[in-house]
Amino acid sequence: MKWHIVLLLLGVSLQAQAALTIDINGGETSKIPVAISPFGGAGDAYRVMTDVVGTDLVSSGEFSLVNVSDLNPPIVEPTDPRFGVARTRGAEALVLGHVDTQADGQIDVRFRLMDAVQQTQLAGYSYTANTSQLRAIAHKIADVVYQKLIGIPGNFSSHIMYVMKVGKTFRLEVADSDGYDAQTVLTSVEPIMSPAWSKDGSKIAYVSFESGHAVVYEQSMSSGKRFVLARFKGSNSAPAWSPDGNRLALVLTRDNGSQLYVMNADGSGLKRLTFGGRIDTEPNWSPDGQSLLFTSDRDGSPQIYQMPVSGGTATRMTFEGNYSVSPRWSPDGKSFVFVQRQHGQFHISLMDMASGQVQVLTSGDDDESPSFAPNGKMILYATVVNGRGELAVVSVDGKTHERLFNTDENLESPVWGH
Repeated sequence: MKWHIVLLLLGVSLQAQAALTIDINGGETSKIPVAISPFGGAGDAYRVMTDVVGTDLVSSGEFSLVNVSDLNPPIVEPTDPRFGVARTRGAEALVLGHVDTQADGQIDVRFRLMDAVQQTQLAGYSYTANTSQLRAIAHKIADVVYQKLIGIPGNFSSHIMYVMKVGKTFRLEVADSDGYDAQTVLTSVEPIMSPAWSKDGSKIAYVSFESGHAVVYEQSMSSGKRFVLARFKGSNSAPAWSPDGNRLALVLTRDNGSQLYVMNADGSGLKRLTFGGRIDTEPNWSPDGQSLLFTSDRDGSPQIYQMPVSGGTATRMTFEGNYSVSPRWSPDGKSFVFVQRQHGQFHISLMDMASGQVQVLTSGDDDESPSFAPNGKMILYATVVNGRGELAVVSVDGKTHERLFNTDENLESPVWGH
């Protein structure tokens, strides 16, 4: 979010949408080689399981795929005498699965994750669902594989939220982590900005200009019901949920310019945190709920600061260059991501909290709105390609880049949720 847009911020029927396209770039070093035997079952729908699991694992940047698709019939049981083929081709793990259709039309999905070297089972699960949930089950399988082999939860069953601009219409969209099964949460002919997800994914907050000026709304994801959270005089913007979902930080201009406030999730208990004539904006809660990162120009140019949620002295965090905005804390609290301007270009950068060391992660001309994945391993952000807004993902080490893009519309303001 560029500084002039920050100044502007200060001043439901669900319908399926087209899937986003995935373009992955990254090196092959230090990746775990995994073979995915085509899932047994009849029809193209079941082959979707194999494709989704494979795409999920590759997109994380942690895995490379070993091809065993030429084996006919596919390996579906660990007792298959061809089990060793995956090992001889370099696989360290092998995913086996089968999909059966039950009499009531539901499907039964069984899968095993095998150690290809020791020929022992690492995980095994079964799922019963309807055919519309094939992709969701595949994401769950990929999550299991990721956790067993990497040691932390995967992000594949999580969701992303973003604003899509279609002509003169703005739509707030929610989609699977890979961009499929997008749903429209809100449609408006006026701008929608700063969407924010509660940690448990049950509620969202956002800024809408439908009433003629910036107003913060809170909305339930299950019922679609919403209410006005902040409609004070002046501008109401940049809502951010506390980790427990009971409070929000936000930016109001009702008193002496752009300042930070906190309030309860029901709109009560408003408390002012910052004072002065400068612009304080874009608050983001620490994982322990004790402090906020935010953007301020109090020292002459926009930089990142940290202060206690209870109020008090703010500490400047960024010093490189004259433009650092949009801070977002990592889930473990050990780092934060932000937008940094270098040589007239806007990049996504990561700062280690302990050392203060900054690493530039992206190389686009106009990257903005970073958001951590739930497990802290990937960062979702907005970028501009050929004059059109797209979404992209980068790993925290900067080695893996993934573009999620729609061929027709402008996408912006992404946030990764649970």
